[in-house]
Amino acid sequence: MKTNFETERLYLRPTSLDDADINLKLLNTEEFKKYVGDRNVNTLDESREYLKNRNLPQIEKLGYGNFTLIKRDTGEKIGSCGLFHREGLDVVDIGFAFLPEYFGKGYGYEAASRILRAGFEEYGLQKISAITVKENVASQKLIEKLGLKFQKIVRIPNDPEDLLYYEISKQEWQKSN
Repeated sequence: MKTNFETERLYLRPTSLDDADINLKLLNTEEFKKYVGDRNVNTLDESREYLKNRNLPQIEKLGYGNFTLIKRDTGEKIGSCGLFHREGLDVVDIGFAFLPEYFGKGYGYEAASRILRAGFEEYGLQKISAITVKENVASQKLIEKLGLKFQKIVRIPNDPEDLLYYEISKQEWQKSN
């Protein structure tokens, strides 16, 4: 099963403990804390533990999960994007996070559309979902640009906020690609 991917400008590879640096930065951006939540990860060691406990088990079990995004021209780590089994959701969720200096440059769509394709073509998923808070308009726009359609308001365990739930089936995705 293929686990590394490329786009025009990015390398996408499964996140590892070597990515504790970018993970720490992403978890502590103002936007992540505001729209996703404060994970209380403040040191490189805490970041490694977070990855070891939250990200790596799913990659090891299913072969997919969080991917670190690396600019092909410079080798800089700029964000992450992945497919996640989330408690309270029946359908695998696509999620993404970027350092603020890379917002609005098309990297989100580039990475997420490649991960969506991998979900359907490489990992055999039949549906993919996305969730976001209603205040995160940028994420909503990206989710909709990817072709996911709003379905309903949901809540997931240990999260008090209402979340907008979007979904796309493999058949819908194939028609648009």
